Amino acid sequence: MTQLVVLGFDTTDEALDVLRSLRKLEAEGQIKFEDTAVVSRDADGKAHVKNELSGTTEKGAVVGGIIGVFVGALVLPLAGLAIGAAVGAGIAASLGTGVSHEFVDDVKAQLTPGKSALFLVIKEANIAPALSVLRSHHGKVIQTTLDDEMETQLREALGGS
Repeated sequence: MTQLVVLGFDTTDEALDVLRSLRKLEAEGQIKFEDTAVVSRDADGKAHVKNELSGTTEKGAVVGGIIGVFVGALVLPLAGLAIGAAVGAGIAASLGTGVSHEFVDDVKAQLTPGKSALFLVIKEANIAPALSVLRSHHGKVIQTTLDDEMETQLREALGGS
């Protein structure tokens, strides 16, 4: 079952460090993400969203690219590939995976200048390595879809906030 975890940090760099560490776990097969994003508010109060492609969007782009090559082979193969990939990514993105824009906007509105939030849509995870990564950082849980026991473990890993 897919889980949503939104964590708050004092700096964008810390949120990005956590994401990089979790991506290393993903490369080791310890966790699988459907989508991730870092939302931050700079010192001037301007909000920024650094969103990564979700797995569904990536798959849609690949499938669309393959279809584009076959369809465009008679005319312009490279153009067919590019158009097919763009259409495939658009279709996959419209399927509604990941986090809603409204929810991201709600969290963004709560961030004070200098603060950041890390959005994680997790397909599956080995919780022990993930908690180990979080123990070396200080943050707070903004929202999760985890059960109470798992959320408590997450809060404790982030310093009890």
